Amino acid sequence: MKRNKTRNLVLCAMCAAITCILAPISVPIGPVPISLCTFAVMLAGVLLGAKFGFISQLIYVLLGAVGVPVFAGYSAGVSCIAGMTGGYIVAYPVLALLTGLLYWKFGKNKSGKLRVLWMLLAMAIGTVVLYAFGTAWFCAVSGTGVAAAMGMCVIPFLPGDILKMIVVVLISLPLEKAIAKMASSEN
Repeated sequence: MKRNKTRNLVLCAMCAAITCILAPISVPIGPVPISLCTFAVMLAGVLLGAKFGFISQLIYVLLGAVGVPVFAGYSAGVSCIAGMTGGYIVAYPVLALLTGLLYWKFGKNKSGKLRVLWMLLAMAIGTVVLYAFGTAWFCAVSGTGVAAAMGMCVIPFLPGDILKMIVVVLISLPLEKAIAKMASSEN
């Protein structure tokens, strides 16, 4: 039991670290930059499940909040969270939680196309919630209307997020096998 807990915490820390490495890499295209953060967050949810996916991304958010430059463009601090894109940052743990919850409950024990479909659906539902929360926050902080905010904060990101989801599927399936093999060798 202690090995499982230790392994889960190590994987949690690794996913937080992956997010810290990938999230700052960004392309500014307006008030919301394109970054690799959602890729890392969805991967954490798929690999770790709801609880540890959430914790890994909460660690990421807290590291950025205390000043470690892990947000888009190597930014950091509470001012980033209070700013126009703060709603997206705050919602990253929720994206991991929903992705992990839905995938682990409905898809992880499936095989083939059904497993992949559940993985994609879990990431899509989590992303919709991320968009809803982040865009509402953006509207409240910036005073922008919903239609304009959708044009700046959602529509330009859809193709990239779909591509990220596909890459998460391609990467996570072999990683899940490796994690399962590691777990079975510990017992």
